[in-house]
Amino acid sequence: MMKTVLTIAGSDSSGGAGIQADLKTFSAHGVYGMSVIAAVTAQNTQGVLAVEDISPDMIGKQIDAIFTDIPVHAVKIGMVSDNASIKIIADKLKIYQPEYIVLDPVMVSKSGYDLLKPEAKQALIEELLPLATVITPNLKEAGVLIDQSITDLQEMEQAAEKIYNFGPKAVLIKGGHLEGEPVDVLYDGNSWKHFNGKRINKNNTHGTGCTLSSAIAGNLANGHTLEEAVLKAKTYIEGAIDHGLAIGKGVGPTNHLYQWFPETSVID
Repeated sequence: MMKTVLTIAGSDSSGGAGIQADLKTFSAHGVYGMSVIAAVTAQNTQGVLAVEDISPDMIGKQIDAIFTDIPVHAVKIGMVSDNASIKIIADKLKIYQPEYIVLDPVMVSKSGYDLLKPEAKQALIEELLPLATVITPNLKEAGVLIDQSITDLQEMEQAAEKIYNFGPKAVLIKGGHLEGEPVDVLYDGNSWKHFNGKRINKNNTHGTGCTLSSAIAGNLANGHTLEEAVLKAKTYIEGAIDHGLAIGKGVGPTNHLYQWFPETSVID
């Protein structure tokens, strides 16, 4: 039976990140994708122009609509911007208790737009982190969570331990912004795993964080261990970046369906 994965996140009007990236990634992993839209963004490859939050009541009703009708094998949480949205999501997930929850703490867009209101950080830590199977911050997001900068592997490991103490079952800190070759650090409270990557010098990287976390969720739903899910997701995102699409005037999207459509150019 095909597994199902629910994304709770913001909508990206340009299609490269958020809900749209999640659904494409789910399809690429052979799982049936469903969505709860927590916010609507006006954005393109050049940046985020505006954000409008969906009411907490509507977010809750969307979650109810899915869980009372369709089995959910994994949940991915992306952009959630305020206290009330975070609280209703946490309350509903405590009721329905999905087996896997992948939390991507989307805080700031590549163009510098605050996607998580600063006053909501504590709610994210207290309400959602304890529910997460794994949380997937990049270096900047991990630094915001623990209020310190992270610049090397040792500091990544220290940060992973501190974030783990907030309550998730595991922490994956992404090292794509490290100097030199990138390395990701996975910590589950007992052991460390380092995932070495390769630097892909391509401009079309919009939505990489959303895509990686969704790939992890899809892999977990399909029965892989967390370590396997991360490794397979990293291989997938490297291919998606390598075959990124030259769309728009700014930072173009990754190619979520590169296994079937590897072309990296778009006809005008």
